[in-house]
Amino acid sequence: MWGFAFRRARCQCDAMNVLLIGPPGSGKGTQGERLAQRLGLEHIAAGDLLRAEVEADTPLGRQVADYMRRGELVPDDVIMKLLLPKVLAAAQRNGYLLDGFPRSVDQAVEAKALADQAGAAPDAVIYLDAPRDELVRRILARAAIEGRPDDNPETVHKRLQVFDEATRPLVDYYRERGLLHVVDASKGEDEVTEDILAALAKVSS
Repeated sequence: MWGFAFRRARCQCDAMNVLLIGPPGSGKGTQGERLAQRLGLEHIAAGDLLRAEVEADTPLGRQVADYMRRGELVPDDVIMKLLLPKVLAAAQRNGYLLDGFPRSVDQAVEAKALADQAGAAPDAVIYLDAPRDELVRRILARAAIEGRPDDNPETVHKRLQVFDEATRPLVDYYRERGLLHVVDASKGEDEVTEDILAALAKVSS
């Protein structure tokens, strides 16, 4: 996961750990599913896991529901408790495609120590970049189809603001560590998938 280029020996296993970061509406979930199928990795989507907890009305779901409705970040300790066991387990198998985490540099730094110990750090970080108007259009269109209560115009703009303030600094954080690959997410889904695969091929070569 998270802090620097920790490389497991490729001659001993084919596992790869990949982070997908990007603003809401950039296609992290779609590309995560596509890439997991193509590469045989486990797709772990932080947002989907949190929504499942809310829908199941679990104690954790009740704890995070208000944050999600307001478009705010779920507290670090909550998201770490939910995600880390799944990520560490996936890393010990064939690897993971993780989208929606970390969402801040603080989360990345906190998770780094555990990742280092478990050999679960990312081999690559894909940043899906797209214009703001396209992101808003996609999110509202998805909300109309899927009926997501947390995707309304006010919350969408709040989420994008939170991304700019808390998550966008991860771009420089991972670029400095030689892990970052920027992909134009405004293209069609197939083109984006192929661009990501091309970037990952350079990592594994």
